[in-house]
Amino acid sequence: MNKQIYPLLVAQFLSAFADNAVLFTVIAIVMHSAHVESWYIPAVQSAFTIAYVLLAPWAGEIADTHAKSRVLLVANLIKAGGVALLLLDVEPIIAYSVVGIGAAIYNPVKYGILPELAEHNYLVKANSLMEGSTILAILLGMMVGAEVADYSTQWALAGSIALFVMSALFTVFLPTGTIRASAKGSKIIAFGKEIRQFFTLRRSSFAIMGGGLFWLTAATLRVILIAWAPLILLSKNATEIAELTLFLAIGIILGSAMVPRIIPLEKLRRARIPAYLMAAFIIGLSLTDSIWPARIALLFIGMMGGMFIVPINAVLQELGKNSIGSGRAVALQGFFNNIAMLVGVGCYTVATSAHADPVISMMVLGFLVVIGTFLVSLGLRHHPNPVKNQ
Repeated sequence: MNKQIYPLLVAQFLSAFADNAVLFTVIAIVMHSAHVESWYIPAVQSAFTIAYVLLAPWAGEIADTHAKSRVLLVANLIKAGGVALLLLDVEPIIAYSVVGIGAAIYNPVKYGILPELAEHNYLVKANSLMEGSTILAILLGMMVGAEVADYSTQWALAGSIALFVMSALFTVFLPTGTIRASAKGSKIIAFGKEIRQFFTLRRSSFAIMGGGLFWLTAATLRVILIAWAPLILLSKNATEIAELTLFLAIGIILGSAMVPRIIPLEKLRRARIPAYLMAAFIIGLSLTDSIWPARIALLFIGMMGGMFIVPINAVLQELGKNSIGSGRAVALQGFFNNIAMLVGVGCYTVATSAHADPVISMMVLGFLVVIGTFLVSLGLRHHPNPVKNQ
C-alpha cells in the first residue's frame, strides 16, 4: 500500500469524529428541549442522508474529474459551515442537512481513492483500515461529543468546527489522484447510464444491494436504540446512549480487523454468513432487558456488520475502478445506501408516530435482515470470482 494512505486515514478519522460529535450534540439539543415529538430525531438523521441521494449524480462526477485532495478539503469546509449554522441557532434539520451535503461530496472521494493507494491484494486490508479508523472515530466522536454536549452544546459545536478544519489541512498531503474526463450532457442522464452499466457487471448487484442492506440496518438500529434504551435500560441522557453504542462500535472495529484473512475478494460469497448472524444478534438484543446482555449483543452485531460491509466495499471499488470509475461507483453505492437508510428510518418514523413499541420494531428489523440477506445473496451462486469475472 502507498504510504499516502496514512494522511487519508488521519483526515478521515478527524472528519468522522466531528460528524458524530455533531450528531450527538444535535441529540443533546433535542433532548434538552421541551415538547419535542418522537419523530424529530429520525427526521434530523434523514435530513443528513437525503443529500447523498439528491447529489449522487454530481458527487461521483466531482470525485473522478477533480483533484481528490482538493475535493476533500472543500467538503470538510462545507461540513464546518453546517455546524456554524447550528451555532447561530439555525433550525437543526436545516443546519444538519448542510453537514450532509459536505458528507455526500466527501464520501465518494475517501473510498474512491483507495484503489489508487492499494493494489488488488491489499484492497480489502485498505478498506479494513479505513473502516476500523472510521468506526474508532465514530466511537470517540459519540462519547466525547455527548459528554461535551451534555456540559455545553456551544463548546461541542465549536470543537467540531475545529476538527473539520484540521481534517481539511491533512488532505493537503494526499495525491491528486487519477482525473477522468467529465461526462458530457446531463449529469442525471449520465448517472442513469452508469447505473445500467454497473448493474451489468457480475456481483455488482450484491455489492450495491448488500451495502444498502447494511446501512438500512445500521441507521434504523441507531434510531431504535434512542427510543429503546430509555424505555428498557432506563438511559437518561445522550451520554448513556453513546456509552451503549460503544460496544457496537468496538464490534465493528474487531470485525473489520478480522475480515481480510477470512473473506478475501475471491470468496465474497462468505459475506452472507456474518449478515445472517448480525440479524440473529439483533433479534437477541430485542429480547434483552439488562445492560450487559445488551452490550454483548451489540458487540456481536458490530462484529458481524464489520465482516459483512468491508469486503462489499472492496469489491465495489475494484469493479468501479475497471469500469465507470471508483468515485462514480462509490457515489452510486451511496445513492442506494442512503435511499435504503431513508426507507428504513422513514418506516420507523411512521411506526413511532403510531406509537410502535421499540422492542417489536427491533425484532422486526432482525427478521427483515434475514430476508434481505437471502434475497441479495441469490446472485452469488454462479460466479465464484467477483474480480476476474467482471
